Amino acid sequence: MKPARQEKILELISRYEVETQEELAAKLKEAGFNVTQATVSRDIRSLGLTKVVGKNGKVYYAPLPVTMEGNTDRVRIFAEEMISVETGRNIVVIRTVPGMAMGLATALDAMKLPQILGCIAGDDTIFCVCPSDQEAAEVRSSLLALL
Repeated sequence: MKPARQEKILELISRYEVETQEELAAKLKEAGFNVTQATVSRDIRSLGLTKVVGKNGKVYYAPLPVTMEGNTDRVRIFAEEMISVETGRNIVVIRTVPGMAMGLATALDAMKLPQILGCIAGDDTIFCVCPSDQEAAEVRSSLLALL
């Protein structure tokens, strides 16, 4: 059931600009899948979906681009959604467009950078913890190059 449901999720987000988990759950129910918002949330995480800004300015779910798996690729999503990058000792603070921090944090996690121990995201801010001040500076430099 889970693989079929997740395949349907990918189909739905490729056809529609789905803005919320509730909207996705409703579309899944229309397609015959009895799901809760919590199940949809887990599927979104499992599928590595993020939110992107559409041409109309609205934010909707989309799969992460394949290029997110590369460590040094100049990825479009960072250039479009990241506002600033600062460091405070071994922490990198990334400011994003409102509502985009979670998507960028997911992208950073998917990149599996050895300099990042983990990320915490809010609405428009990400904290990335690095093992050292030097590694935080390296991450900052790499991210600034994407702006």
